[in-house]
Amino acid sequence: MSELVLKSCQGAVGVLTVNNPPVNALSPGVPEGIAEFAGDGTIEAVVLIGGGRTFIAGADIREFGKLTAAGDRERGPGLEGVLEKIENSGKPVVAAIHGTAFGGGLETAMACHYRVMAAGAQVGQPEVKLGLIPGAGGTQRLPRLAGVAKAVEMCAGGEPVKAAEALAAGIVDRVAEGDLLAAAVEMAREVAGKAPRRTRELKEKLGGDWEGVFAAAREGARKKQRNLIAPLAAIEAVEAAVKLPFDEGIRREAALFQDCLFSEQSKALIHVFFGEREVAKVPEIPKDTAAMEVKTAAVVGAGTMGGGIAMVFANAGIPVLLKEMDAEALERGMATIRRNYENSVKKGRFSPETMEQRLGLIRPVLTFDAFHEADIVIEAVYEGLELKKKVFSELNTVSRREAILASNTSTLDIDALGEATSRPEKVIGTHFFSPANVMRLLEIVKGQKTSKETMATAMALAKRLGKVGVLVGNCRGFVGNRMFGPYRREAQFLVEEGAAVEAVDEALYEFGMAMGPLATGDLAGLDVGWRIRKEFGDAADTSVRQPLIEDRLCEMGRFGQKTGEGWYRYDVQRRASHDEKVDRVIAECRKQAGLTARAIGAAEIVDRTIYALVNEGARILEEGIAGRAVDIDMIYVTGYGFPAYRGGPMWYADTVGLRKVYERVAEFEKEHGRLWTPAPLLKQLAAEGGTFAGWRAERRAAG
Repeated sequence: MSELVLKSCQGAVGVLTVNNPPVNALSPGVPEGIAEFAGDGTIEAVVLIGGGRTFIAGADIREFGKLTAAGDRERGPGLEGVLEKIENSGKPVVAAIHGTAFGGGLETAMACHYRVMAAGAQVGQPEVKLGLIPGAGGTQRLPRLAGVAKAVEMCAGGEPVKAAEALAAGIVDRVAEGDLLAAAVEMAREVAGKAPRRTRELKEKLGGDWEGVFAAAREGARKKQRNLIAPLAAIEAVEAAVKLPFDEGIRREAALFQDCLFSEQSKALIHVFFGEREVAKVPEIPKDTAAMEVKTAAVVGAGTMGGGIAMVFANAGIPVLLKEMDAEALERGMATIRRNYENSVKKGRFSPETMEQRLGLIRPVLTFDAFHEADIVIEAVYEGLELKKKVFSELNTVSRREAILASNTSTLDIDALGEATSRPEKVIGTHFFSPANVMRLLEIVKGQKTSKETMATAMALAKRLGKVGVLVGNCRGFVGNRMFGPYRREAQFLVEEGAAVEAVDEALYEFGMAMGPLATGDLAGLDVGWRIRKEFGDAADTSVRQPLIEDRLCEMGRFGQKTGEGWYRYDVQRRASHDEKVDRVIAECRKQAGLTARAIGAAEIVDRTIYALVNEGARILEEGIAGRAVDIDMIYVTGYGFPAYRGGPMWYADTVGLRKVYERVAEFEKEHGRLWTPAPLLKQLAAEGGTFAGWRAERRAAG
């Protein structure tokens, strides 16, 4: 027997311990070990347990990529074949579950005859989050144990289940408050000598009319998991458990699994899964770079962003100073923070005690007196370069020399802010996304003189704060907003050319974006971009076409949801409706631009906006502002509502084919001018048959 599976005995109970760290992938030695115990006349029952911190993991996700890359749709018995051997054991097998039993881990436990679970453990079938369904009998055994409704919920939703809930549902037979192995051995002794209770033979929970459950689940999946194929496939597989004999249900599950595995959605979601881990590993930061431990923080500005950032630190258990210029603004900011926390308590996310604990970590101040305590200071003031430079000059004086000075700017020059201090090596951009206490992305912007230690500290801090930190270079808008500009530019041009406001937003929503680009502008505030355009003098550039409508709306005081009017009109619940005043503005701007309205379909809307993203992303890669295509993809998936099942804009372009994307961009250049000049990298990769995912920028010589 493999040394990855350890064998021992406790009287008449055989114990198999899977010793395959770090996640105890199911070893080939397990079924052989059970068979060996079955042939041992002194053994009456078997306990299967994982060594270390967790039970047994399922398939290696990387193996799925190898299968799809090879185009191998002919899978052997795989894990299900192994589990069948466990389930067919002539002696009872008790699974002892600790840590997590997700995916193949839970499927393994369900193939055992009984299950004992540690009080702090969790079980689940999260495959749907990777665009897959359980592929080793999970959709067939789970409804037999937990009931059809619970199985549909777990397989289509993918959320984990804690021990008490698992016991109540029937997924496990017992919860061990003390020593798990001892509890499992005790149960094994109780069932020793009895015929094994095979999950596949259980039918009591399958009876009844479940059509309403399946119909409601499908409707819910279409709404909550919009455009995703895996949740619907999972529901269909559970339905097969009700309508088909077990072996036929297994075959149906396998076919559905294969369909999902080879889908573009699953490939994209697996790309995102690994992408979140890849962006944390920055090639230009040596692995041995020392990161400073952030024990205390300070935030300048208690507005929407500053208050949200203070909450992020408090949520991570880090004490934070929150400064404003006057008491009224500070009180208003703290009131908003308290209200946000109270809403979380009402929704059951945490207790009132937790709320008070977090509020206690936020210390409101009106002066810089205590700023020498902070390891990092983040300014979150009005988006104006001169104001921010003034703040940084003052922070340079009041903060201790070792402290990092960070800016929450979304567009401005980090090097200019660094020059306002005597320590540019300690200056970095930390671009949080609104609402900061909710959004996962943290765009970390390095200046030319930012030190490797400062970068490493910011990346480590992002992880501690529960954010997806992505390190990028310094330019106007960095990666996210620099790309967002052409995306929203084309959305506005499309309206000027004849597309309805609602049609533009609907086309992008159907593509999978969380919101359409015009509705997004209303949510963020149209005045934000208006101020930035005035800061940079965009309107003065008459050599290229400029969008006209949004500036006109801002001149009318229509800033979006905050004023009740923007591209849409909003009621007190912020529900949007069409506004004929906007139609008149559009008609005026169309006339000013010398355009005649034409019919524009959804396909052109998607191509114009998404390929504008891709073309700018290619320039960003070539310039080294982003080091890898995956950096751009993770920024857009975690910060801009790009659908994860499309993998991000650069991954999506790869799936379309860069030659096709390039040809479409070249068409737009002929039709609309030099704003659509294809990026050299896009042209190069299209000619070579390459992909963004396979491209890496060459390292530039230092200096």
